[in-house]
Amino acid sequence: MSTQSANKAIFGRRESEARSYCRGFNTVFTSAKGSEMTDQSGRQYIDFLAGCSSLNYGHNDPDMKQALIAHLETDGVAHGLDMHTAAKARFLEVFEQLILQPREMDHRVMFTGPTGANAVEAAMKIARKVTGRSNVISFTNGFHGVTQGALAATGNSYHRSGAGVPLNNVTRMPYDGYLGQSCDTTDFLEAMIKDRSSGMDAPAAILLETVQGEGGLNTASADWLQRVAELAQEAGALLIVDDIQAGCGRTGGFFSFEEAGIRPDIVTLAKSISGFGLPMGLVLVKPEHDIMGPAEHNGTFRGNTHAFVTATVAIEKYWSDDRLQQSIARRSEIIATGLQQMADLVPDARLKGRGMMRGVDLRCGDLASKICARAFEQGLIIETSGSEDQVVKVLAPLTTPDKMLQHGLNILINAAQDVIGTHKFAAE
Repeated sequence: MSTQSANKAIFGRRESEARSYCRGFNTVFTSAKGSEMTDQSGRQYIDFLAGCSSLNYGHNDPDMKQALIAHLETDGVAHGLDMHTAAKARFLEVFEQLILQPREMDHRVMFTGPTGANAVEAAMKIARKVTGRSNVISFTNGFHGVTQGALAATGNSYHRSGAGVPLNNVTRMPYDGYLGQSCDTTDFLEAMIKDRSSGMDAPAAILLETVQGEGGLNTASADWLQRVAELAQEAGALLIVDDIQAGCGRTGGFFSFEEAGIRPDIVTLAKSISGFGLPMGLVLVKPEHDIMGPAEHNGTFRGNTHAFVTATVAIEKYWSDDRLQQSIARRSEIIATGLQQMADLVPDARLKGRGMMRGVDLRCGDLASKICARAFEQGLIIETSGSEDQVVKVLAPLTTPDKMLQHGLNILINAAQDVIGTHKFAAE
């Protein structure tokens, strides 16, 4: 059967109930290019989801595609475990030259299983082995994956309920702004760490996202991040930044923590690190903490050679100068302006996030979901996030042309106007 005429009934008949995104986007996609996806009827959609930030450079980037095809046509290694390959060597050289050295980062690169959750699992294991401690401090509304170790650090109760076992050895602390803008939550964190009677075990690590993607685009200030980094150092804990969704340019710089001037002990990357949507996860770890023994954290697919090929092109093409960063800054303003128009339609709505990781908190999950559904009907793929799915979140490819970006925002604003016209707001 041609993929051009796929019968949707097969998904309901055979695919697990665990499927999720397809429930909100009920069509069969057949092709994608740049910032657009096309379904089997030929209808085109502007993509403001981008593989949940796995396609920061858009669908089927022509240069990455050409390099991958060339690798395949010359019988390049398809699967190499963690053996030395020419593709891996080239990636490491380019990553060192264009990403690590300009930022004065001497971190080692550990290739984990291909998911972000696996990278987080590895990071937590490293911290526990280095310190000899078991407790990891994570934050309210944080999301770090749904495998058991990473899930213990994830805040969302729905995902946590799927574990089926107790989720231990993690202490949850309030994120920046969680107790209101007038409360500096690092004061609470400091008191809990330093008070020997607080009940908190000495931490092996402090794990955080600088912008909480699934948690609703909560954004930590530079001051808050700097203080957390200081507290981690004082406590003898490793600072882990989960940059899986916020990294690879999504918030402006290659790493989301750059503007705060901090130097994490460990950084996790996945999603857009391959540049092409191919599975790839890695952990950056300071040399003095690189103490895992051979194969102590392993996985059959910890060396995705095809991803090395496309990741190398992505870094060379987009990070050899500051042109992408400048365009991200410009496009982030376009997004902010459009989202503010949408926010103005809803009482108490507010903008959240930074860079091209932006959204509107509508304070109502039902309203946000209806707007996204209406936007899809009008040709825009966009999703929600937050504890109650109350945030409409824009994750458009960083390379989206300005005109298309504005068109997508116009669709979103129109969808909001349509839905808000019939929505019953709660009485004050």
